[in-house]
Amino acid sequence: MTELLHNPQKMTKAQIELKQVFGKGGTIKESDISKLSYIQAIVKEIFRLHPPVPFLIPYKAQKDVEFCGYHVPKNAHIWVNVWAIGRDSKVWSNPILFSPERFVEREINVNGRNFELLPFGAGRRICPGMPLADRIVHLILSTLLHSFDWKYCDGISSKDIDVEEKFGITLQKARSLPAIPLLNR
Repeated sequence: MTELLHNPQKMTKAQIELKQVFGKGGTIKESDISKLSYIQAIVKEIFRLHPPVPFLIPYKAQKDVEFCGYHVPKNAHIWVNVWAIGRDSKVWSNPILFSPERFVEREINVNGRNFELLPFGAGRRICPGMPLADRIVHLILSTLLHSFDWKYCDGISSKDIDVEEKFGITLQKARSLPAIPLLNR
């Protein structure tokens, strides 16, 4: 919601998609998410910019190995920084920009097979809650956008919305979101 309130044109585009698919007061079900290509792109872009955890569970090298020109000794702990991958200009064009359009016609998902987008990890250590989280985030975001109009608190504008996060085991917003949901009638 923070990124969408910071970028109101993207929110409007998502709300238009929801109205086209469900009408004014339609109910959104989990089975309907596949019809919402722009909502899916928004969720991928949010997972790219704001992954649930900045570092994946560390790996331990089982033998000496050369990787991308680096020597990794046996028993070294390897940390994968998915936050940095999501903001790497060698991987993403204009990486700091919130642009769901980069995923609209691109076959990439969060299931651990695309190494440029790994918010839940990959392989045997992929987050076991990933399928549930992926479905719930789409459903909740779609419901919030379809059921409510949003207004900013205290006379602030979209450009005043703070999208920064504070680091920890998980990422959290640095400041609370100053927005009020208004029932969409």
